[in-house]
Amino acid sequence: MPAQLPLPDADALAHSERLAALLREEIRASGGFLPFSRFMERCLYAPGLGYYSAGSAKFGDAGDFVTAPELGPLFAACVASAVAPVLQELGPEAEFLELGGGSGAFAEVMLKRLLELDALPARYAILEPSADLRERQRERLSQRLIPPVFALVEWLDGPPGETWNGVLFANEVIDALPTPRFTLRDGEVFEEHVALDEGERFIRTDRPADALLAAAVRHVERYLEQPFPDGYRSELLPQLPYWIQAVMGGLRAGAMLFVDYGYPRREYYLPDRDEGTLRAFYRQHMHADPYLWPGLQDLTASVDFTALAEAGTQAGFELAGYSDQASFLLGNGLPERLQEIEERADDVAKLRFRNEAKKLTLPSEMGERFQVMGFARDVEFGPAFLANDLTWRL
Repeated sequence: MPAQLPLPDADALAHSERLAALLREEIRASGGFLPFSRFMERCLYAPGLGYYSAGSAKFGDAGDFVTAPELGPLFAACVASAVAPVLQELGPEAEFLELGGGSGAFAEVMLKRLLELDALPARYAILEPSADLRERQRERLSQRLIPPVFALVEWLDGPPGETWNGVLFANEVIDALPTPRFTLRDGEVFEEHVALDEGERFIRTDRPADALLAAAVRHVERYLEQPFPDGYRSELLPQLPYWIQAVMGGLRAGAMLFVDYGYPRREYYLPDRDEGTLRAFYRQHMHADPYLWPGLQDLTASVDFTALAEAGTQAGFELAGYSDQASFLLGNGLPERLQEIEERADDVAKLRFRNEAKKLTLPSEMGERFQVMGFARDVEFGPAFLANDLTWRL
């Protein structure tokens, strides 16, 4: 166990062991080897047992990590300012789709700000796979939104199948997609799998990669203009283009906006980043053991934003812009929003909002580590990235 991690209580450990037993059973049924991507998928999303499917606290100070919307209202208010012109351009039938609603904090502020901007969508849809989180979102929004605005909110069981126009938004979603991991041996591509040792503990092992993963690795090597050395290990999402096209459903005209931590490809696959970007989060602690306490910790990998740009354009959209989070928020009204909020706040609240702004924008916090990428089709979305467009880095 990594040092200084707080120990789960007995009930949590029992919950984790139930998922671990399920994983061991699946490993044995699969011939003794389970692709890491499948292991990660089960750890995060196994019904009733996975990290995002069970009922433990995940967001905020009492959870395992803090996302930008949980810090306060500034993040969502700036996103609203960025997408409001798109919704207005599309007209009264425009819709908004949020992938993964978290605690509902983003939707609450987003809808309130869009109301102020006279840019409310005809429908605010939330695609949330966790039944537990759905209920938390529903409770929060029903209590904090006026009834006509709450009536716009709808929870979806899957991507919209019918044709629609509007905005798709995802904050810290792609990093939680179950990712294959690869390595090289004698120049050949292998995929990381999970096996069991003699004590029934999870261990890492490698198997020859299938054609899809091998081709994706070779694509990255061609982009980098050099092969990966033997022993290099990292993550790669060959399914990302298919995922984008699946979650957008019938999106015809509008914009897509993704916020996550990651790098452009040349930085993602730096020579000294030879163990990849996979990490685990538990009670505000980050560590590198993905096998510890299945179901109790978040597993995540950084985003290759060059791959995201490729996936979005393959889906028929134009790349509208790419920026770090600090520049995006500052360019979409953060100073003005902060001033407005401070005018109505007491001294204690002013300090809290200023600290929120610092966490969102400082390079040592979220400002540069988090990136923002936008896509557009038949609408103008480029102005949202005028503050510091970094597409040249892709």
